[in-house]
Amino acid sequence: MIRFYNGKILTLKNGFDISDDEVWVDGSKIVYVGKNYTKKADREINLNGDLLMPSFKNAHTHSAMTFARSLADDLPLQPWLYDMIFPMEAKLNGDDIYHLSKLAFLEYLTSGISACFDMYYFPENMAKASVDLGFRTVMTCGVNNFKESLATLEEYYNKYNNYDELISYRLGFHAEYTNSLERMAGVGKLAEKYKAPVFMHSSETKSEVDECIGRYGKTPTALFEELGIFNYGGGAYHSVWLNDDDFDIYKKHGVWAVLNPCSNAKLASGIAPLSKFLDKGINIAIGTDGPSSNNALDMFREMFMLAAAAKLREMDAAAGDANEILKAATVGSARCMGLDDCDIIDTGKTADLIVINLNRPNMQPVNNITKNLVYSGSKENVKLTMVNGKILYENGEFLNIDTEEIYFDAQKITDRIKSD
Repeated sequence: MIRFYNGKILTLKNGFDISDDEVWVDGSKIVYVGKNYTKKADREINLNGDLLMPSFKNAHTHSAMTFARSLADDLPLQPWLYDMIFPMEAKLNGDDIYHLSKLAFLEYLTSGISACFDMYYFPENMAKASVDLGFRTVMTCGVNNFKESLATLEEYYNKYNNYDELISYRLGFHAEYTNSLERMAGVGKLAEKYKAPVFMHSSETKSEVDECIGRYGKTPTALFEELGIFNYGGGAYHSVWLNDDDFDIYKKHGVWAVLNPCSNAKLASGIAPLSKFLDKGINIAIGTDGPSSNNALDMFREMFMLAAAAKLREMDAAAGDANEILKAATVGSARCMGLDDCDIIDTGKTADLIVINLNRPNMQPVNNITKNLVYSGSKENVKLTMVNGKILYENGEFLNIDTEEIYFDAQKITDRIKSD
């Protein structure tokens, strides 16, 4: 049993209030939040005034794309994807995915991220890497006209929702522009069969939306609704170029707008309409996107960029409230990913927690901690990351993880891909 005491606690259970309660973790669960608990702890962690809070959850990424970090920079989305990324991805095998994913997990941990929502290939290797490292992963399928199939999507859905407590799976496909109408209709049928949400890239660029309208006479969002894909909710990665009807569809079906501001900025895709999502009560989650388009896997960068870009888009410094963004990066992303059991700090919840070092220059003086996390916080402030009740990262060190081996394997794979 682990006791966290003598610090500040942000539970996110009831708004953004901060208390001086203690938090006790037994196994993978939070067993007590409050004062004067009489049990004996195996380890007592004196927070010394630091902040304990729910971990960040990365609601959209392609973890194993660590191999392409800075290999295809400074290109528009379509040339980046078709001329550089797809050809290199074709050289990957399952063993590569295992090692490359581990590298991403390390970076997530340094940023206080305890779980990722990953869309990639070779899910068995991804799942094994996650379990071996102790990291939490929600997977979905990048089914398209070139890889995977509806049959494999269904197979994965059934297998990886019964694999390990750290692993879960959601229905998904890559995007409208990489899938035939028949395939997308098939995904809609699977959504109906399993009464399940569906996730995909959508409305990332203006050209993507315009071309979809040219093909089908409607936006990707309207097409997905017509095909029954959103009947049980789901999420649309990026969600930058939407019209008024699209917003109504999101609201009607409880679709999550999964925002990726750094990737969108780097690829010049556009700025997501955060203020309109918030005004309409549309669900918001945040993801980094992959390490080949971002290129960092850092939730602090995402939060600041989302806030700043919203202000620029609206030309209004009051847009993009930092507390709403902090909530989206934690509670929102967790619920988008189906991780309702580790969204907040509360008795009975799963212990995916982080400690933020407040005794650093960028966090002083203490005025408004939650807004300061968004506007001046950084991964430098992450003192501890706990996943499923186990501390994996503490005081700048990874616990029981051979980082040198992970770095070596990732470099070896990258060198092979570049030389083939």
